[in-house]
Amino acid sequence: MSRPAVLKALWGAAVLVLVAGCSSGGTEERPGAAPPTSASAPESTPPSASASVSASASVSASGASPGGRVAVAGTLTEGLKSPWGLAELPGGDLLVSSRDERTITRVDGRSGAKTSLGEVPGVVPGGEGGLMGLAVRDGWVYAYLTASSDNRIVRMRYGGAEGDRLGAPMPVLTGIPKGVVHNGGRIAFGPDGMLYAGTGETGVTGLAQDRASLGGKILRMTPEGRPAPGNPFAGSVVYSYGHRNVQGIAWDAAGRLWAAEFGQNTWDELNLVEPGRNYGWPEAEGRAGREGFVDPVAQWPTSEASPSGIAYARGAIWMAGLRGERLWRVPLSGAERSGDPEAFLSGEYGRLRTVLAGGDGRLWLVTSETDTRGTPEPGDDRILRLEVT
Repeated sequence: MSRPAVLKALWGAAVLVLVAGCSSGGTEERPGAAPPTSASAPESTPPSASASVSASASVSASGASPGGRVAVAGTLTEGLKSPWGLAELPGGDLLVSSRDERTITRVDGRSGAKTSLGEVPGVVPGGEGGLMGLAVRDGWVYAYLTASSDNRIVRMRYGGAEGDRLGAPMPVLTGIPKGVVHNGGRIAFGPDGMLYAGTGETGVTGLAQDRASLGGKILRMTPEGRPAPGNPFAGSVVYSYGHRNVQGIAWDAAGRLWAAEFGQNTWDELNLVEPGRNYGWPEAEGRAGREGFVDPVAQWPTSEASPSGIAYARGAIWMAGLRGERLWRVPLSGAERSGDPEAFLSGEYGRLRTVLAGGDGRLWLVTSETDTRGTPEPGDDRILRLEVT
């Protein structure tokens, strides 16, 4: 079924869309990458005909497990251009960034009405860089962006005396390496009140293992950008290292940090992140079983994921796939995976960039067809309202 047909059907009623299968698509964050290795099932083989999609992640052929269903309740808004970051304001409205347009838009959480808050000064889009992750805290809007010389995090006053407009950007953290690819870009405040950021190694693989570099890391800092108390390396914002390109971070109900990152040719990863640990890149991709490196909790062939944003809701991590064009559910039991990952919305909305938990079992899902790597159709890009039961 085409995406327009699905969208038409969804206006009439909330529909559960569960497609267990593979769909081809353009590459993401891996120009010139080789095809998946023989460890993955061929894209033409239905999952039901294969014991598993990979050694670590399989698609359920019988539907979602109990307590893990997702229904598309509708489209909140559409007509967005290169949307990337998403943050919820007090009261339920949303802020969404445009990577290439360099703008932030406020979206009414009920009606979907859009209000432009304007262009963020100093953003220099190019390749996979531009205006990316957003976070909101105490009257500030934080943004991860690509500038002329680096990637950086800034914050802008919003609301109060500023009214419905953004104040001038103030640097929080500068000097994050930038590149045509692998710029990371996700930011979020953790349950400890500290600001976390996922970065990329910009294609310079050695940066991931260099603890003096901010590239290929997860960073942890105070809201003002200083190294957070308790960080594993004295005087440093580096929290974990050995990452290739982190675009998804989220915390579970117990406050454990999870992160999704792009592999190169073979395995994309979901990791449980602990302070000071080494996640292997470029020495290891996926599960390596090597001393000194942390293996992922789940992994996928790169054709089936290319993970960007993640969120936690109802006992599972929900992971948006770009090249994979599907929403993955990874059920958890404490710090471990409790079942096989399950795929939803496969190929129905194209590339999926960001997923955000909205409370009460609700998820917001942002598509990414207008980022130069998709195939835009009328209405793209959009924010979908999902209900998890």
